[in-house]
Amino acid sequence: MQALKDDKVSMLDETDRRIILATQDGLPLERRPYEAVARKLGISAEEVMHRLRRMSDEGIVRRIAAVPNHYKLGYTANGMSVWNVPDEHVEALGKQVGALEFVSHCYRRPRHLPAWPYNLFAMVHATSREEALEKVGEIARLLGDNDRGHDVLFSRRILKKTGMRLTP
Repeated sequence: MQALKDDKVSMLDETDRRIILATQDGLPLERRPYEAVARKLGISAEEVMHRLRRMSDEGIVRRIAAVPNHYKLGYTANGMSVWNVPDEHVEALGKQVGALEFVSHCYRRPRHLPAWPYNLFAMVHATSREEALEKVGEIARLLGDNDRGHDVLFSRRILKKTGMRLTP
């Protein structure tokens, strides 16, 4: 589970808070993780799922998803590709780029001219720099004339893989 928004903490009742504390380091790695959380908290799995869904719908919880360590999976050449594309096409192009199997996340960011002309970011995962650059080439071909310049910022290490945390 990722990132509880600061301004939403006051909206939590005690059961919501206990669910977040029980899941903020991840769901149990077992066949029925919500049942395991429910047993720990003394409530039903349906209640756990209902509350997590509600908290997600209300923006209290940003997302519930697997957060892999790409390095441990062999993807050691991870690069944030940054693209200068026409603003009027960035949303549609971002959806196309984000649908590529080797892109884990893709989003729009503001330009900071003149030094930073890029407005579309796409994280590429590969097992080597050469492979990552080939994948960036695939994105460039997909963008075609909409690619008005790009760069790749390669990761050196993982800094953080968690959101805000509640304390008991």
